Amino acid sequence: MPLLNKSKLRYDFGIDPIDLPPIKYFLQGAVYCWIKNRKDEVFAARDLMGGENFEWAGTPLYCLYEKHINKGKDVESAIDEAGKDLGWILKSVLDEDKRSFKTYDKGMTKGYKWIGNEA
Repeated sequence: MPLLNKSKLRYDFGIDPIDLPPIKYFLQGAVYCWIKNRKDEVFAARDLMGGENFEWAGTPLYCLYEKHINKGKDVESAIDEAGKDLGWILKSVLDEDKRSFKTYDKGMTKGYKWIGNEA
């Protein structure tokens, strides 16, 4: 079901197309875990893959960081830009999901909340 609030989506993330499906599956799993444990709370990409989940090595997300390192960015900039890429990918994952999500402004990032109105 598409996001309930219409907004811009991106489809080109500058990575090998073979790397995108594992990232999307990984994120969808994180979203479903969030919904199971915190279903009435708004979340953003940084809630799912930041903080104690900050270390992306060994996950499908690492290629997002590597993309920016390979472009010559310093570590801090690469982390920041990879996080932005992740936010855009999360948005597309939620737009393609069978569940309904509402978009919220969560400061500098987009926040999402599962509505739970599926039949």
